[in-house]
Amino acid sequence: MNYNGIIIGAAVFLCIGIFHPLVISWEYRWGKKVWWVFLVMGILCTVASLFIPSFIGSTITGAVAFSSFWSIHEVFKQEKRVLKGWFPENPARHEYYEARRKEMQL
Repeated sequence: MNYNGIIIGAAVFLCIGIFHPLVISWEYRWGKKVWWVFLVMGILCTVASLFIPSFIGSTITGAVAFSSFWSIHEVFKQEKRVLKGWFPENPARHEYYEARRKEMQL
């Protein structure tokens, strides 16, 4: 039997499960300016996946890379969800959110 697909599928599921709360937490703490961290992480994992000799390791590292790239998009979407009131805003950044809400009304 070949368990590679199940192992990779479980790893991707876990990766998505980890990145979703990361996006929410990091946007809450630092705002959308954290997108570059996901970019660097994605680039590093992409390069690493090219040099990992194991098929499963390389595939999982590639999945982490592209989850990082997708998280860039999600950080910007998360800010919009916060502005709509769907997620709590960081009280320390209330003025920023208010300014963004006024910009959106223009």
